Amino acid sequence: MRGNRAVVAVGGLVLAGGLAVAGLASRPDRAVEPERTESETPIADEPSATAEEATTAERADPSPIIDPSEFTQVLPPDAIPAIDEPVFAHVEATTELALQEPVLAIARGGGAKAYPLRIMMWHEVVNDEIGGVPVAVTYCPLCNTGIAFRRPVVDGELLDFGTSGSLYHSNLVMYDRQTESYWPQATGQAVAGPLTGTRLEFLPIQIVAFADFAAAHPDGLVLTEDTGFARSYGTNPYVNYDGGAGPTFDNGKVDPRLPARERVLGVAVGDERLAFPYSELRDRAVGDWSAVGERIGGESVVVLWKQGTVSALDAPLIADSRAVGAVGAFSPEVEDRKLTLEARADGVFDVQTGSRWDVLGRAVEGPLAGAELARVIATDSYWFDWAAFFPSTGVFGLK
Repeated sequence: MRGNRAVVAVGGLVLAGGLAVAGLASRPDRAVEPERTESETPIADEPSATAEEATTAERADPSPIIDPSEFTQVLPPDAIPAIDEPVFAHVEATTELALQEPVLAIARGGGAKAYPLRIMMWHEVVNDEIGGVPVAVTYCPLCNTGIAFRRPVVDGELLDFGTSGSLYHSNLVMYDRQTESYWPQATGQAVAGPLTGTRLEFLPIQIVAFADFAAAHPDGLVLTEDTGFARSYGTNPYVNYDGGAGPTFDNGKVDPRLPARERVLGVAVGDERLAFPYSELRDRAVGDWSAVGERIGGESVVVLWKQGTVSALDAPLIADSRAVGAVGAFSPEVEDRKLTLEARADGVFDVQTGSRWDVLGRAVEGPLAGAELARVIATDSYWFDWAAFFPSTGVFGLK
């Protein structure tokens, strides 16, 4: 740091004082605009049309939801290039990943895919499909938020997404290439451009260790480093970011209830939101496992935490980073049978049948082997980001 000029890496590009100093070309032809279970849990409280329902008339001359002055432009559009033609390998053919390296895991329609954070941090957006459903898989390194959306069809065109080069509360702001509307990743809602007010459907996704994904989905697919771009995959351009190195673009306004870069799982059910701090889950662990139940928005939710998964934002090599664990949120019910899950030294078990469950919500041993808990939409995040977007959130474990 020189004087008051903050230096941080974004997508592997060095920024100084909020300006890109890496030599990547901008896109002169594209101006930057100023600025649960498997059912959708809307993020915004106010009602708005879904992207599928939006019409040309409804989208005429929309007023931005967010004041353009609140955006921080740090890079030209697409300087961090999205992956539009992802190449996958079978789990058994994947050799470059350490077993505890973090991946974004999604399963849908009989298919399962893993997107290693060693790749995602250099691209941030993958336009893909799974189980016949078009999806955008996204990761914001500054916020440690991994979120998947269904890509909708608008006016007969399937939307695909790129990186706008702007941030809001340090969070990735995507743009769709068809209308050039702007979408903060954390909310999935268009806040500027022709689709302002419309929202994307969130799909369940988790950050877990590659070993856990491989065990749960031995026939799964893994995004490969065959991206068409030359990047130092496996290295971490945000060294010690977990530990506080490098600024966030949040103007220093951090909710004091937790440290700014405390990892949390943010859960939203209806109008209620609750953050589960990793530190609280770790303190309640029995051996390497935690299982905590809570009611959110009138619904029962169980949060499972497992030690082992390493951070993508710690050591220079991701594989050498410290373990932070992995977490997921689920509805504790199978075939209308309510379950009570508890952590023991050798795993998580339900009290009713004695079946053992993994961190992906799958029964792996016992009478319920093969069953799966319904996923609740939840977001891995740093506290500063979750609290900035949802200041009324509760915090599990705080009185």
